[in-house]
Amino acid sequence: MTTYEFTCPDCGQEIEVNEPMREAALTHGCPVCSSEVTPTDFTRQTATPE
Repeated sequence: MTTYEFTCPDCGQEIEVNEPMREAALTHGCPVCSSEVTPTDFTRQTATPE
């Protein structure tokens, strides 16, 4: 499964997330401070076989 390193542009929180968590953050905002996030706030990390 692909994982992403997320860094909030407002609070600076860094979190490793999977694809469903990434999609939720793009829809609902940062899970810590609820700030709006964009795809550029995520860095793709790895793809592992399921």
